[in-house]
Amino acid sequence: MTVRIAASILAADFSALGEAVATAEQGGADLIHVDVMDGHFVPNITIGPPVVRAIKRVTSLPLDVHLMIADPARYLTAFAEAGADFLSVHVEATPHLHGTLTEIKKLGIRAGVALNPSTPASVLNEIATEVDFILVMSVNPGFGGQKFIPRTLTKIAAIQDILENAKNEASIEVDGGINHSNAGDVVGAGANMLVAGSAIFGSPDPSQAIEMLRLAGSSGLPPTGRKQA
Repeated sequence: MTVRIAASILAADFSALGEAVATAEQGGADLIHVDVMDGHFVPNITIGPPVVRAIKRVTSLPLDVHLMIADPARYLTAFAEAGADFLSVHVEATPHLHGTLTEIKKLGIRAGVALNPSTPASVLNEIATEVDFILVMSVNPGFGGQKFIPRTLTKIAAIQDILENAKNEASIEVDGGINHSNAGDVVGAGANMLVAGSAIFGSPDPSQAIEMLRLAGSSGLPPTGRKQA
């Protein structure tokens, strides 16, 4: 298992978004993480399919699109056609999670489930065999630059147990307050995908920041690990 870094454009300069994406790609990021917010599910508004489509034109990296929106099933096709490679929906945002995951897979992209900090890992039990990756929010969603919630480590370990019991080697992705000081602990708990925004785009040297995150995360790897989605 290797640690993958998803550079979150939420912390980038939106007036030069193409340049920021290029910087992340050249710096060794593995994915571009795109936070979509609607002002309803979370108290902020960001971007939609047109911006995802524009980002797709300027990078060869997979686009990891996180839908922090109400009724996400309405927009799956739009984001898939815009270029999403990974698409995650919140368990709290849809009453028909299994059906939504099925529809994402039908679109030919990886289907993920996102969990808010107060949502227990146990909600995954009924769909643990269906999911391609889990996105664990380690801050309350809606705004970047927040501090990592320490109890997230316990939740990551619990999710890893659920996936192992389901014989599913899906990846565990963690988003919120990730930096080189906690990346090793996060990976040690069971994660293998780290989302970082401020730690990358707030650094004077994004390439070095990505390298430091990967090294810090890799320090938490066990001798053997689960495969990645």
